[in-house]
Amino acid sequence: MKVFVGVFAAVILFSACSPNNVNVDNSLKKHFDEAGVHGTFAILDNGTNQFTIYNLARYRDSSFLPASTFKIINSLIGLQTGKIVNDSMLINWDGIDRGRSECNGNLTMYEAFRFSCPPWYQELARRIGKDTMQTWIDSLEYGNKTISSIDTFWLDNSLKISPDEQLGLMKRLYFDQLPFHKINQDIVKRAMLFEDNTNYRLSYKTGWGHDEEGKNIAWIVGWLEENRHPYFFVLNIESAEKNVNILDIRMKLLKNILTQLDFLHGKR
Repeated sequence: MKVFVGVFAAVILFSACSPNNVNVDNSLKKHFDEAGVHGTFAILDNGTNQFTIYNLARYRDSSFLPASTFKIINSLIGLQTGKIVNDSMLINWDGIDRGRSECNGNLTMYEAFRFSCPPWYQELARRIGKDTMQTWIDSLEYGNKTISSIDTFWLDNSLKISPDEQLGLMKRLYFDQLPFHKINQDIVKRAMLFEDNTNYRLSYKTGWGHDEEGKNIAWIVGWLEENRHPYFFVLNIESAEKNVNILDIRMKLLKNILTQLDFLHGKR
């Protein structure tokens, strides 16, 4: 069996890891069927290095536009290069109403990340510049490393990344192992923490776009902590339905899967 490119490359730095650590769980298919989507899900137990995966072929061998999950890397590069001073730095709104009121206004990095506002990050990418961006993408070996236009490449299907690579990236970020200052990785991790209660902490970034055929492609990538123990996950889904509410579907799907796997109760 082919060695996984992203996660297995990252994990092997810390422990012996092979496809023998993988549990293919086809029982998770029902959640995708109920949601009316196709896709893959994987979660890695950091303590045991055990993977639970649905749709191994898609997880391992398919790549998709990262959409707004690239805001993780865009933020890190912006912070590292000084184009973002801190997560309170404002970038002014250009005055164009794009139909999302939460993005209309001068926003900080923290706000733009949490609201997932494309124009803010498109302006940041322009400030970083294509040559600098390409250097970082190459250094990170991020997906296929392809940049087209500097302010659309993560949205227009030129840059693509596999679910496996996304999960590997999450583990490296969690442990401050990406080639960025720790303080910058901490800033991004703080922006990713959306749920924090007595049972668990859930940190993630969502993404949504369309492939070359017009199909919806959506992501949730991140980690779940229960009893101070991290589990890294990736959810990738697609739908050809034009009017599907992919934004609500992806989070409900994630929660349903995690609940079936006995997460979110603080029992782990």
